[in-house]
Amino acid sequence: MRKLLFWLSLGTATIAQAQKIPDPRPFAKTITAGDLKKHLYVVAGKEFEGRETATEGQRKAAAYIENDFRNLGLRPGNGSDYQLYYPVFQDSLESAGLTVGDQSFVLDKDFFVNVSGNYNAELLGSEVVFAGYGISDNSRDDYKGLDVKGRIVLVLGNMPPGAPQATGRRAFYARQEAAQSHGAAAVLIIQSGLPRSFFGAKGNMYLNEFKKVNYPDNFYVTDKVAQAILGDDFKTALAGQGAGKTYTVNIAMKVHKTILQLKSSDVLGFLEGTDLKDQIVVISAHYDHLGKRDTVIYYGADDDGSGTVSVLELAEAFAKAKAAGKGPRRSILFLANSGEEKGLFGSQYYSEHPTYPLEHTTVDLNIDMIGRIDPNRKKGDSTNYVYVVGSDKLSTDLKPISEGNNKKYTKMELDYKFDDPTDPERIYYRSDHYNFARKGVPIIFYFDGIHKDYHKPSDTPDKINYDIMEKRARLVFFTAWEMANRNDLLKRDIPLNDPGR
Repeated sequence: MRKLLFWLSLGTATIAQAQKIPDPRPFAKTITAGDLKKHLYVVAGKEFEGRETATEGQRKAAAYIENDFRNLGLRPGNGSDYQLYYPVFQDSLESAGLTVGDQSFVLDKDFFVNVSGNYNAELLGSEVVFAGYGISDNSRDDYKGLDVKGRIVLVLGNMPPGAPQATGRRAFYARQEAAQSHGAAAVLIIQSGLPRSFFGAKGNMYLNEFKKVNYPDNFYVTDKVAQAILGDDFKTALAGQGAGKTYTVNIAMKVHKTILQLKSSDVLGFLEGTDLKDQIVVISAHYDHLGKRDTVIYYGADDDGSGTVSVLELAEAFAKAKAAGKGPRRSILFLANSGEEKGLFGSQYYSEHPTYPLEHTTVDLNIDMIGRIDPNRKKGDSTNYVYVVGSDKLSTDLKPISEGNNKKYTKMELDYKFDDPTDPERIYYRSDHYNFARKGVPIIFYFDGIHKDYHKPSDTPDKINYDIMEKRARLVFFTAWEMANRNDLLKRDIPLNDPGR
């Protein structure tokens, strides 16, 4: 089609292949440290109460972002609505009980219930099988030779002597997964020295009401409960001895919870392009954070207030360019996600219910923490860098464009420290770009590193380096400018090599 148009329009300078990308620098100058600071003191202020997903603080932040998009003249990005709502579920524990023989134990003193990890049930058993450390993997198998199908299992919650400490999700669910794989009906996990507030009455939020896997009901129990079951074998069992022994004892476990249905939203502002308006550039950041615990607010200035206000400033720059007749050829979706801290909820929902086709989405440029300096960065100029993640993963076009724009305009040190998906920090999987990448959309993730205030109430706006934040935001703008104005969609010529989250 382009070739035909070329012959029909010979001598016309406005054809797609001959279009010159306008100079972005006058509009990049509108992204200023002062404006970023002004927005951030609002977004990461007391009124928004840490912006926890599905809370009033998050809704206030969403309204602020929506109002800014509207004032800039952006169109709603979800039909006639600026917000894309999605359901969020949360378990609320109503009651739980544990009785061994004729001895009843007290919830949140003698035993603890992870409400999200249990289902409503009342279980009566007359035997308990002690399965040692309850580990069943390629390092050891404490279930070898044991028949625990349909039975209650008791296991130690610590690791065997000399074994490396497991971390993350694997550490938390390893015992439940092992018990389930061997058919246990329930598992009691001995965890000495548990604090009284080990679990709350409400569980973590989740996006899908119907679970793929339901683990056996599990209680974390104190030494007092373990001793009631093990009797004289208590001390030797704590030392990891005697695995496989069955104890005859009447035991009753019960859990009753309700499921709360909450609601959250992404905020979508849309700037329509010109001759390539059906193709989309996404510029994203998550605006949620951890909320507040009692009266303590987790402000989330860097994580990810910095990304949120950068999206607002980029939206303003592109809106001014369009008003000046220099608008982008491709349309731009400015996407502020919620639920990132809960498990990338908002971007997952968008990727599964996109308001614009993902096959026509050329790139997602995702910004999550660009306002601080990594204290652990020991090389180069730490006042002039940004970590760049994912630019080489799905398109051979992307990294040269990123580096070319940086060399031409911002001249920052592009640090690829976290670019390896197998890096221990697993940064590639920890922000909203991942849900675009797993759908095949090329991505770049901009990031400043982990600092001492990460996920703490002390992540406040006064600690932001607004000058370096301005420079990083401008780098995203320059890169987005070329993405929005170049002739072709990015090639998707590198297979997704995804070892999983």
